[in-house]
Formats: sequence, C-alpha cells, structure tokens
Amino acid sequence: MLRAIHQERLAKIEDLREEILAAGDEAQKIRKLPTDIVTRLVDEGFFRFALPTELGGEDASSMETIEILEHMAAIDASVAWNVMLGSEINAMAAGGMDPELAKEIYIDNPRVVMCGGGGPGSTPPRAERQPDGSVKVWGQTTFISGCHNADYCFMGAPLMKGDEPDLDENGQMVFKLWLLPRDQFEIVETWDVAGLRGSGSDDAKADGAVVPAKYTGIDLWSLPAHYPNPVYRMPTALRLAYNKAAIALGVAKGSLEVFADIAKNKIPMLSSTSLAKRGIAQYRMGVAEAMYRSCRAFLMEAMEAVEDELRDNDKLPGAKTTQDARLACTHAANECMKVVDLLHNTAGTTGMRMHSPLERKLRDAHGAATHRWVAHPLYEDLGSILLGNEPSPEFAGGLSTQIGPPPPK
Repeated sequence: MLRAIHQERLAKIEDLREEILAAGDEAQKIRKLPTDIVTRLVDEGFFRFALPTELGGEDASSMETIEILEHMAAIDASVAWNVMLGSEINAMAAGGMDPELAKEIYIDNPRVVMCGGGGPGSTPPRAERQPDGSVKVWGQTTFISGCHNADYCFMGAPLMKGDEPDLDENGQMVFKLWLLPRDQFEIVETWDVAGLRGSGSDDAKADGAVVPAKYTGIDLWSLPAHYPNPVYRMPTALRLAYNKAAIALGVAKGSLEVFADIAKNKIPMLSSTSLAKRGIAQYRMGVAEAMYRSCRAFLMEAMEAVEDELRDNDKLPGAKTTQDARLACTHAANECMKVVDLLHNTAGTTGMRMHSPLERKLRDAHGAATHRWVAHPLYEDLGSILLGNEPSPEFAGGLSTQIGPPPPK
C-alpha cells in the first residue's frame, strides 16, 4: 500500500500540471527553469521529499522517488530533471555529513537546494588547504543541472600542495567533491542543446572559492549510515542511476499519453478514419506499452530487491543485487528511448512539428538515455559480468559487508 504522504505528493504533481507545462515551455526558450516554477516547487517541498524525516523530509524510498519523478517527467522532463537533481543531491549530501551539521543546513534553511557532480571542464581543477582549516577550490565543471536554482554546488577537485598532490595519511591522493556556497561559484552559460533543453545544465566555475572548514568533511556517502532508510547505503552510482531511469520512464509514459491523443484526433492524408483505426498504430501502441511496462517492472523489481536486502540491518548491497539494479536502470533508459522513437515515427509529421509535445519528448528521451549512469555502454560492463568476468568496483556492491550495529527499528 502506498504511504499517504506519497499519495499526496503524486496528487500535488497533478495539481501543478498546468504550471509545469507552462514552465516547461518557457524553459525551452531560456534553457533553464523560470524563477516562478522554482519558487513553487520549493514551496511545495519537491526538493525535500527524499530527505530523512529528521531533516524535514518525507524519507522517500527509491521506488517512491522513481514514481514521483516519473509522474512529473510525463508532464515535462526538464522540470522533472531539475527536481530530480536537486532532491537527489540534497538527500545524498544529508547522508554524507554529520547529523548536527545537517540540521543546521536543512532545518535552519528549509528552502535549501543543492547541485553538483558534473564532468571536467576546460580548467583543470585543484583544491588547497588553508591555514584556518578551510579549502580553496579552482576549476570549471560541466553539466551542473539545476545550478541556477541552487544554494550550494559540489565541485570535484584533487587536493594539492603547490604542484604536488596533498596525500592522505595512507599516502593516497585525495580527490573529492567540495561543497561550495552560492557566493563562491560562478555560472557559465554553456548549455545549448536539444534534449532536456530546459534543465539549466550549465558550467560552474570556481576561482579560489572558499569551502568553510565545517564543510570540508562533507561527502555524498557516509558509513556507517546516519539514517536507517536503505537508500543511504546504496552505492553512489546506483543512487544516481535510478533517478535518471525515473525520468526516462516518465518521458515514455507521457509519450504514450500524447500519442494516444494524437491517434484519436488525427486523420492521416488520403484516409477517411483516424490514425487510431489503423492497424500499424494499434500494433505499435501495443508494443510500446509492453516495452514501457516491462522495463518499469524490471526496474521496480530490482530496486525492491536492493531495499529488501538492506532493510532492518546495516549492510551494504551485495554484488548481484547491485548489478541487477544497474542493469535495470540502463535497460529502462534505453528501452524508453526506443518507445518514444517508435511512437514519434508512427505519429508522422504531426509528431515532427516543433509545437508537438511528442517532438520534445523525443529529444528528452535521447537526452536522458545519454547520461553516464544509464547510457548504453554500460551494457558491455554488465554483460561482461554475466559472462563470468570480474566486476569493476563500480559494480561490485558491498558484498553484504557488516559495517556497524543494526539501526533502531
């Protein structure tokens, strides 16, 4: 049974449907979300639902998170992508910091939104420790979705001492994501793409940005986990993957809805009946629905298996459940792209027109499926494991390692 608070969250998305549609249209023009929808989404708690209840959130499970993002992405993927990224990084950062510091950040400022990650930019990143315990960061990071909405940004950089790496106590190089307050990073507008056009995935640039000493220990993962929700013990790559797969599911779901409307109302050239009466449209609608529902079922089954493995204990997920979940995420993103391709082709020139919702969903489906954590090259890694080869650390799971006493029930 769905939790009441989760049902309310899904219902709230429906309440906001017209606002989301309007914001999605505007976002296509300005390549980021308009301020008014960001304010509305913050007001309604859409960047907080994945936080633990101790920090004012709803402690959403991975499956609840998938449903929320899917439902919003069916309306507009760019709006949902911003919510996905902000809620995802908010929750991951909360799990990777001292609980008392987390209360200061999230309770004292209930409107906080974070962003971060991204890829390497044109400026080689570096970080240096300062005498007062702070760290200064230089660099430029690409693909920082939702950076225009954020109060903080995580930027990756190696810790350096002059021209040499600043090694840890084990003699290892230190590379981590540093939490930069908003006044410490600049947004460089580089995002001009087709898919997920309104996601605001511009660059973030730091030029001697100061990371306060109390933020230097923050990561996106902390063990033992501070909260009992299984998501806080899922490997970072898996947490990043199921969120992206959720957007892909939503785009496919929305495309099925849009295509059904087109088919019922379109009279193809040289035809006397609607597209919905044509065998090819009926056939492809059936195939597309089956593709969407099967990959969604696989994803939910795989994520439920991970959560079942981690419930009421303090373990990390095993290799098999981790690999199954990553395969399901990759499969969902790529099959959903095929669903949208199929429906777009069947809709003919109606789907091609720039004002057609199906045209935007085509671009968004391809954008979602290109993301590093769900992109098609991962099939090779996962297929190699299925053929008996050793997994890389990304797919090794935690081998059910006990990492502390069980959390309170």
